[in-house]
Amino acid sequence: MNGHGVLSDETLQRMIATGQIKAQRPISDAQIQPASLDLRLGEVAYRVRASFLTGEGRTVADRLREFEMHRVDLTAGAVLEKGCVYVVPLMEQLALPEGITAVANAKSSTGRLDLLTRTIIDGGVEFDRIPHGYTGPLYAEICPRSFSVLVRPGMRLNQIRFRDGQTVLTDAELVALHEIEGLVDGKPTISEGLGFSVDLRPGPGDLVGYRAKPHTSVIDLDKIGHYAPADFWEEIRARDGRIILDPGAFYILVSREAVTIPPDYAAEMAPYLAMVGEFRVHYAGFFDPGFGHASVGGKGSRGVLEVRCHEAPFVLEDGQIVGRLVFERMQSRPARLYGSSLSSNYQGQGLKLAKHFRM
Repeated sequence: MNGHGVLSDETLQRMIATGQIKAQRPISDAQIQPASLDLRLGEVAYRVRASFLTGEGRTVADRLREFEMHRVDLTAGAVLEKGCVYVVPLMEQLALPEGITAVANAKSSTGRLDLLTRTIIDGGVEFDRIPHGYTGPLYAEICPRSFSVLVRPGMRLNQIRFRDGQTVLTDAELVALHEIEGLVDGKPTISEGLGFSVDLRPGPGDLVGYRAKPHTSVIDLDKIGHYAPADFWEEIRARDGRIILDPGAFYILVSREAVTIPPDYAAEMAPYLAMVGEFRVHYAGFFDPGFGHASVGGKGSRGVLEVRCHEAPFVLEDGQIVGRLVFERMQSRPARLYGSSLSSNYQGQGLKLAKHFRM
């Protein structure tokens, strides 16, 4: 490997071939994204009393013996119920070399269903972070927040990205990249990443987002374009450029900026500032090389914002910065970009629900 950066699809294929990434079943080409690998659910889910971090010197199996309530066989399909916490062993395992770290995140469709999904490992002291040299299994902690979901072995709810060394662009590097590529349409807000603001004045019409309904039927994650949005979502409309977020409610909104991720870069959504507002934005944070890029039909794609309000009602106003994109350099350009030959459900998107809903 030459130089620091996020590892691309071709490097991931070499890691699979050498056993640094291995699995119970062969890894398919469909799992390999431009800058990440999709992870697959195994055959059993453990219903646990509470979310947990494993802790140094302990294994997830140790903690499951403490917190397991019962086991759910997924082989014929099973429902993960809203408000419950499950731990599912994943099919993939790692044997990371020194110097290579990894970060996991929920896939876009997972986040848009308010399906809180985080990766835990043996000896882990953080969610979704895997240190260099880690050898061992991977587990998904899954907590459906708004909808109960039907899952099966092999479903891909989260993904993992591998890094060699320091990959994050400084603000100065980000300014220079924007001058060349035009990362957003308009003047960028750059402070420890690229600021992302919410669009509550969408132009024609007054539809600005959706709020999850509290009492709905189960969503089968294998059914694409199947469900009527009105059965699961309330439309949110705004005529004065602001909405009030209800505590505990989950919203789908959209960024005001149209974003471009150049082919030699990747990005991850991160919180803006905890002091800015009483809400959390975006469970699903990976943006692949080529997202919104004109060379693969993007021409600027807006970011969908998954928003959950916390303790108090909160006024959200048009143009308010709610998140930031942290850009990372790729170690090498991917063989396939997001939106090219891949199944890219959200290239060129605006306000859009998960792929399971008819639009």
